[in-house]
Amino acid sequence: MAIGNPGEVIIPDLPPGEAMELPGRGTTFVRMLPGPLHAPTLVLLHGWTATADLNFYTCYGPLSQHYRVIALDHRGHGRGLRSRRAFRLEDCADDAAAVCDVLGIDSFIPVGYSMGGPVAQLMWRRHPDRIDGLVLCATAAYFSTSREEKLSFLGLTGLAALARLTPIQARRWLTDQVYLQRKTDTWEPWAIQEASMHDWRAVLEAGRAIGGYSSREWVGEVDVPTSVVITMRDHVVPVRRQIRLFEAIRGAEAFRVDGDHDAVVAKADRFVPTLLRAVHSVVERQPE
Repeated sequence: MAIGNPGEVIIPDLPPGEAMELPGRGTTFVRMLPGPLHAPTLVLLHGWTATADLNFYTCYGPLSQHYRVIALDHRGHGRGLRSRRAFRLEDCADDAAAVCDVLGIDSFIPVGYSMGGPVAQLMWRRHPDRIDGLVLCATAAYFSTSREEKLSFLGLTGLAALARLTPIQARRWLTDQVYLQRKTDTWEPWAIQEASMHDWRAVLEAGRAIGGYSSREWVGEVDVPTSVVITMRDHVVPVRRQIRLFEAIRGAEAFRVDGDHDAVVAKADRFVPTLLRAVHSVVERQPE
């Protein structure tokens, strides 16, 4: 991280970013790294309650040495698109494709982390002609099966309804109580500042969408080179579900990281080189 003055919020070295208008959709926030000339394009898709920066700041530099890198905040997250519509993972997939439209990028490799995994899968399903491959990290084809899990996601549905109906002060209270209070002791001030920009109504609705997501009926039809990065000590997305995702996609290659769900940050020295190998594998398996 960069070094700041006493009392100053210290932030990582981040690539250039800008607000981007997506025609007919709204305005989102996008970071862009050009990479080598004619390099394949990666579209980084972050996880739930994160932002592109929170999720991928450890990866920007290493990935951009080999690839063009595009990263956006999902709707409702950070500086992502704001909408009165209920949150849908399908809309996130279309938002990411729309970013590439604005940038004139015809084809790309989605790199999805946690919630970004379903977004990447949906990008393949909804925009198959544009997807060169998939890299799916710390994620699964489904997230809720047990009674306890379903009740948990139902609870998020109730909170989302409350957030939609209450004034700004109540939404700020939800922000403090539901998330930031649990992170204050361990997160850098910069990370807290990032998370405080969320639209918590949308973020809570995103939790509901994740709980209802399943690609089990169609993920086996994925026909592009795919790498699955499995976080082997994951307490959020069970390892068995990550393995089932890998097994469901014909020809997929698995890459294992000895780390928990936050390995991309907490174990960056292990995760980032593994992610690079996973992306290289997808690129090398491109048809001639």
